[in-house]
Amino acid sequence: MSWHPDDYLEQLYTKVQPELRFRAADLAEWGAWRERLRQRFLERLGGFPAERAALEPRLLEERDCGDYTLQRIEITTYAGLRMPVYLLIPKHSEEQALPAVLALHGHGYGSKEIVGLSPDGEMESTEESYQKNFAVSLVRRGFLVAAPELLGFGDRRLRQEAKEGASHSCHSLSTYLLHMGLTMAGHRVYETIRVLDYLLSRGDIDPGRIGCMGISGGGLTAGFAAALDDRIQASVVSGYVNTFQSSILSIHHCVDNYVPGLGAIAEMPDLIGLIAPRPLLIEAGDRDPIFPVGAVHEAYGQLTRIYRLLGAEDRLALDLFEGDHRINGAVAYDWLVQQTGKDC
Repeated sequence: MSWHPDDYLEQLYTKVQPELRFRAADLAEWGAWRERLRQRFLERLGGFPAERAALEPRLLEERDCGDYTLQRIEITTYAGLRMPVYLLIPKHSEEQALPAVLALHGHGYGSKEIVGLSPDGEMESTEESYQKNFAVSLVRRGFLVAAPELLGFGDRRLRQEAKEGASHSCHSLSTYLLHMGLTMAGHRVYETIRVLDYLLSRGDIDPGRIGCMGISGGGLTAGFAAALDDRIQASVVSGYVNTFQSSILSIHHCVDNYVPGLGAIAEMPDLIGLIAPRPLLIEAGDRDPIFPVGAVHEAYGQLTRIYRLLGAEDRLALDLFEGDHRINGAVAYDWLVQQTGKDC
């Protein structure tokens, strides 16, 4: 006799039928499904504040990086919570209203890792990580890029954990928020939306040409933010789109991936499907050890059905590249340029 609970968990996943799986047969059913799932999804994330705090942006530093300017600012996200954000601003652009991209880092040493800086922020990074300085690649294609420091990373670790040299504060922050009926995913998504609020307040951004790109945990944030905010016109989600069953429920992941009760309302493709009919590109490595390729195909098939119903199948793309868990960019950068072009 075996007391291992493996079979029980498999039975539990089969028994719990998500209430709002995509089954729409026409546009009317899709509209009702989308509205209801968005509402329930937001509730599971812990909800957003009824009133948005004043942003109160402040410039912290500025440096010349040759073909672009790198600024660091801070804004208020939640009342009482400030967030640093790197801005990469292209030089010599002839456009008065620039296209913009929200660049969302994954696990690592924070936003510095995707803007080409070392962990102390004082010098250029000499090593390229799995995130490939993708914010720099984007600014060099003409985007004004905003790279926020996601909660729990870099300069936003808990004070004691930063002092002790912990790489992140995901566990401590996530469990604290969960106890308070909130989630880390909800906080990161809402803070990303506040960065979008800031971009649209600047006056030099074209509100009809805004994209987002995120890798791994930043892919979660990018996908979920775009699912809930239609102001994001085009999205690249890298190293994340899968099924919950095959990824976070089967393979060890950081606790920041977990949202209480989410499995009772939807699977991951349903949530990412809320982005439709806006353009979506999925990046996935065929040897990604934590987001298996088989479930990438499964999720893409589900998303294809959603986009096909909306007559927007040409707005959905998959870059399945040879490699593991990392940014690719071979398709994504030019795809974002195309999707946020003046005539889009």
